[in-house]
Amino acid sequence: MMNPNQVLWEKGDFTRLAETMRESGAALVARLNITKGLKVLDVGCGDGTTAIPAAKSGAQVVGVDIARNLVEAGNRRAQSEGLTNCTFQQGDATDLSELKDQTFDLVISIFGAMFALKPLEVAKELVRVTRPGGRIVMGNWIPGDPTLVAQILRISSSYTPPPPEGFISPMLWGVENQVIERFEQAGIPKENIAFERATYTFQAPFPPDEFLARFKNYYGPTMNAFEAAAKNGKEQELQRELEELFASQNQSNTGNSTSIPATYLQVTVHR
Repeated sequence: MMNPNQVLWEKGDFTRLAETMRESGAALVARLNITKGLKVLDVGCGDGTTAIPAAKSGAQVVGVDIARNLVEAGNRRAQSEGLTNCTFQQGDATDLSELKDQTFDLVISIFGAMFALKPLEVAKELVRVTRPGGRIVMGNWIPGDPTLVAQILRISSSYTPPPPEGFISPMLWGVENQVIERFEQAGIPKENIAFERATYTFQAPFPPDEFLARFKNYYGPTMNAFEAAAKNGKEQELQRELEELFASQNQSNTGNSTSIPATYLQVTVHR
């Protein structure tokens, strides 16, 4: 039976959203002080929004994602950029057994590993593959945050059936005491974990209604929400709610472009 997380992220085509994330992905990587030859692992890498800028900084980069279509897209991007120091492979953040212990100087996961199904296993695996003295950097959406992605996920969940028993919300990766508890169980003392609120801006050369269409047609959680809403005769209600959200959050000064900032929790763990 296929991993339900794999089903979710292979359902759509996240590359269509990732196109709006390139600028902020590169800016985030630039803040990580990546130097030539650094060994970097990007977990839940998608098609390389952070992995490719890291490779352009001179790092030796491995990207891991659960979705086969995104791994293929990432390898195509790396090849087209002539980046022989960046490879993508399929894998699950809860089980990185194909990667050796203490291999990487920097392990990053930006809105990726937070969606894996077993958070304690995720923390243990991220720590295991990081060398002593290395860093883990996560970017995680924050529950209840008023900005875009947290609100999309909140609205979407209100139209979908309740999750199965034992399901742990991915949004708990945006709660500091939950993050501390998980990494402590993976052997990291609390004082080695730091937090900051940061902003990720989605930029698109088209209006908010077209940006919403990309979420509707290509983003697994939103696709599921629209399917469930249609069965209950609530598709138009969901559409209106999301249209209002996207329009209200757009900060672009022109009618034919979109610029929407979203707040996230940046977690830095020192191994």
